[in-house]
Amino acid sequence: MNENGITLTPIGQVKAGTDGFALKIDPEYCDALLGLNEFSHVMVLWWSHYLDSPEHRSVLIAEQPYKNAPEKLGIFATRSPLRPNPICVSITNVLNVDTENGLIIIPWIDAENETPILDIKPYHPSSDRVRDVKMPAWCQHWPGSLEESGDFDWAAEFVNAQ
Repeated sequence: MNENGITLTPIGQVKAGTDGFALKIDPEYCDALLGLNEFSHVMVLWWSHYLDSPEHRSVLIAEQPYKNAPEKLGIFATRSPLRPNPICVSITNVLNVDTENGLIIIPWIDAENETPILDIKPYHPSSDRVRDVKMPAWCQHWPGSLEESGDFDWAAEFVNAQ
């Protein structure tokens, strides 16, 4: 950080297409993939570039984003990509790592094609999973794991779901 703020440099992009999903890492960062193939999951920090505007960054209150939620929630009490800094995080399975070509093949990610990737971290249950979690009553019925959430009807949870 300097007196002008923080500078973030993407390390790659999300690639989403008919063949599936991949994290395409820029050539200068390919060496950083060494050993990642030993992990089953990664945390992907990405920039919600389509929502990076003064208007979107100024949203501090979400109008009932979830059907059972209170009428208003502070943006920090949501996982919305509308944030003062549109940094998002997703945990996903690693299907394959191609270090030479800078590709991490994944089954899915909730980011758009060409979304800038800020960082990738291996998922460690010893530091990334919390056993005794407190949740508000309106979302206590949500799945307890990533694996369970695949079969969960998420569309039924959101107010503006298609």
